[in-house]
Amino acid sequence: MHGASRSPVAAGPEQVFSDLREVAARVRDGLSWEIPESLEELPAQELPAGQIAQFAQQERNRVLSAGVSGLEKLAEGRAEEISDDESFGMEAIVLLEGRPAILVQDHDFAPQQGDWAVLDGHRAAIRESFARVGRVELTGHLSLDWLGTAFLVGPDVVLTNRHVAAEFTRGDGRGWTFQPGIAARVDMGEEYGGAPADGGPSFDVVEVLGIHHDVDLALLRVAPPAGAAALPTPLAVAADGPADLPGRPVYCVGYPAYDGRRNEPESMRRIFMDVYNVKRLQPGTTTELVAGRNVMGHDCSTLGGNSGSPVIDLADHRVLGLHFGGRYGLGNYAVPLWQLVDDPLLARAEINFV
Repeated sequence: MHGASRSPVAAGPEQVFSDLREVAARVRDGLSWEIPESLEELPAQELPAGQIAQFAQQERNRVLSAGVSGLEKLAEGRAEEISDDESFGMEAIVLLEGRPAILVQDHDFAPQQGDWAVLDGHRAAIRESFARVGRVELTGHLSLDWLGTAFLVGPDVVLTNRHVAAEFTRGDGRGWTFQPGIAARVDMGEEYGGAPADGGPSFDVVEVLGIHHDVDLALLRVAPPAGAAALPTPLAVAADGPADLPGRPVYCVGYPAYDGRRNEPESMRRIFMDVYNVKRLQPGTTTELVAGRNVMGHDCSTLGGNSGSPVIDLADHRVLGLHFGGRYGLGNYAVPLWQLVDDPLLARAEINFV
């Protein structure tokens, strides 16, 4: 892209799109309608940031039209002619279509176009993943009612980040316990527009199995409340790494939250449309495996609330990594879980390595 990348996913259109001209033509043809995110048209009173006025739609079309022009110049080898407006528009297209953050509603997602139309062929497996990913919620905390994502990796065990668990746990050198007065649970629902009765089940966090000393990882034991549905079977966790890193299609499932400290606000507004804290499907690709470190890069469009999200292989739906953070304009990072297959902490938790 023109100059330094301003994208939270740290990927330019050349890396994101397989055919720049095809994307430009598709976006140009679709300027009269929104790139689909939701399964249904939202009621006017529930539209993000109030009602999206006609002026806002016109402005969005203007930005995307400039992006189309930029993509066409890039495809023709004329990158030096791309203006700032065209660069801004290309970024919007990347964020809206190339690395979308798709709302999950009624445990499903809207059909996608372009390169991510491939998601439709994996719909059943992706929906199974949705049912095993939840929002970490707290009661009794002074300032937080939720703080991240967790996913089921054992018969009664969820995986999240150390920095998530640190908000409600404490260690004494011999083990980990809950901070006094704070209780935690993992809610598998929390979808946009869903009534509480229509959401997923919520499971109580009943034990801190362990917090890893070397990587940003924590294991928690969960249990259904009395009379509630049983836990689903866990996600499959990759016991071996794919041979074709980087560039492997993956997806995150999590709960992106607004964080103006680390992500440029206008970029976040365009991709998340001011709807935060709800479950989303976030496709992308792996970008690197950092030599000598337990770090895998990826370019899914994640934000702070995605801490603890699974990075799932689109080919076989095994969890490749545990997302733990990112830096605006540089990339997003995950713990490559196959590198911990012999780790004593994970072995004790009976992780579902496959």
